[in-house]
Amino acid sequence: MSYQVTFAPSAVQRIAELDSEVQQRLAQKLEELGLNPRSEDAHPLKDTEQLYKVRLGEYRIIYQIEDQPLLVTVIKIAHLKDY
Repeated sequence: MSYQVTFAPSAVQRIAELDSEVQQRLAQKLEELGLNPRSEDAHPLKDTEQLYKVRLGEYRIIYQIEDQPLLVTVIKIAHLKDY
């Protein structure tokens, strides 16, 4: 069972600003999240049940999981120095 991955407008804009190598790594990570959004390297944000964060090199991805329908929404992509 896989989740559909969608993006908040700010996340789409951020992706467009990244270089192609980071975009490729991000695409691979997002594919993994679609298959297993609660993987071992994903951590729930404090005091939430649906918001998670996962690290991708120097970046952090914040996303929301909805189990009905199966949906992962990428909310924010931030460089660790900006986080």
